[in-house]
Amino acid sequence: MAGSSPDARAAPLTASLPPGRLALLFAVMLVTAAGNTAMQSVMPSIGTSLGVADVWISLAYTWSALLWMLCAPFWARRSDQRGRKAMMALGLVGFAASFTLCGTALWLGLSGWMGGLATLLAFAAARSLYGGFGSAAPPAVQAYVASRTERAERTGKMALISSSFGLGTVVGPALAPLMIVPGLGLVGPFVAFALIGFAMLAALRLRLPDDTPAFPGHGDVTAAPFAGSLPAPPVEDDAAAPHERLAWRDRRLRPWLVCGLLGGHAQAMVLGLVGFLVLDRLGLRHAPAGGAGPTGLVLMAGALATLLAQWGLIPMLGMGPRASCLWGAAAGAAGVAILALAGDLHAIALGLAVASLGFGLVRPGFTAGSSLAVGRAQQGEAAGIVASLNGAAYIVAPAIGVWIYGRDPWVVFALIAGLCVALVAYGWRHLPPDVAA
Repeated sequence: MAGSSPDARAAPLTASLPPGRLALLFAVMLVTAAGNTAMQSVMPSIGTSLGVADVWISLAYTWSALLWMLCAPFWARRSDQRGRKAMMALGLVGFAASFTLCGTALWLGLSGWMGGLATLLAFAAARSLYGGFGSAAPPAVQAYVASRTERAERTGKMALISSSFGLGTVVGPALAPLMIVPGLGLVGPFVAFALIGFAMLAALRLRLPDDTPAFPGHGDVTAAPFAGSLPAPPVEDDAAAPHERLAWRDRRLRPWLVCGLLGGHAQAMVLGLVGFLVLDRLGLRHAPAGGAGPTGLVLMAGALATLLAQWGLIPMLGMGPRASCLWGAAAGAAGVAILALAGDLHAIALGLAVASLGFGLVRPGFTAGSSLAVGRAQQGEAAGIVASLNGAAYIVAPAIGVWIYGRDPWVVFALIAGLCVALVAYGWRHLPPDVAA
């Protein structure tokens, strides 16, 4: 923990995070999320142009989600030992290098210099850098903010930093079509975000001081960013509270984790197949370059709906964890039904927006429920389990959804809606009632 270091004990107890530096840290998180979701906008079109089966495209970029889930906890611990600025820099290097190499591999494939399979293997290898090293930045940013702010202001600033990830999921799909320029084509977003990443790295090196923590602070593990999927606000770390081991099968957590597992896999399947749905329903399989813009608009609608749910509906309606999970799953099922019947861009965007609104209620619902189910000393353990579950949903669910979609779209939509219905049925019986404030 940073709070046990000599520097932390010797530092004066005054906050040292002026607005300019906070904005820089906000930008680091935003760029990391925006680049990943911009990639989501163009990869279905790129895969179709390469003549590669949809499921392999899904596997190629969800592979990095597995690496992110495995490596993020290691980097979160490492930031307390090697310094937060160093881990932020490592994350940005991984991000920028990954996008540079991904863009190069895809350009060679689209230009005919490499076959589709070789291009996809090179792309997957390059994405490993994002999952393996890009995951170092978010927990380091959170820890840097926590260690330089007093407890009274820490919650607000940590929430602001967390919100940058959510904003990035909107910005990425919005910018991706604008980055498709002559000479680069569909590879344009990769080149643009690689340059932005290197620029952010230079700004970080020049403008952010090295670690001199004033307060104890630790960064939480954040799942890899996907459009329409926001991270939960970080749990306040208490250095004085003893840390107890908490098992996944703990009876207090079990109903919340089951709901999170059902909702997370339903959401991951929807996000994995929506780009291919756009190409098919709009008749763009023979002109895939035209699919990036519509896909970006649809993903942006989903991300905005998620923001509306988490930043608007939950606080405005005062929804408790149980209500958030049940109403969210019902809305998710309704959105999936609209997607199944959608025949134009407007209907697809509406369907994803309704589904994302629902999933945007489920995720903070089971996160808050898990937190409330355990004591203060086990908050860190519960948060780690929730973060792992959130990341695990994106390892195989998108590829499974795309594989089933390629064989029978009605089956995959029925499966996703069934997961939502199962969440409602299970949650109605097993989730504890919300406690009135």
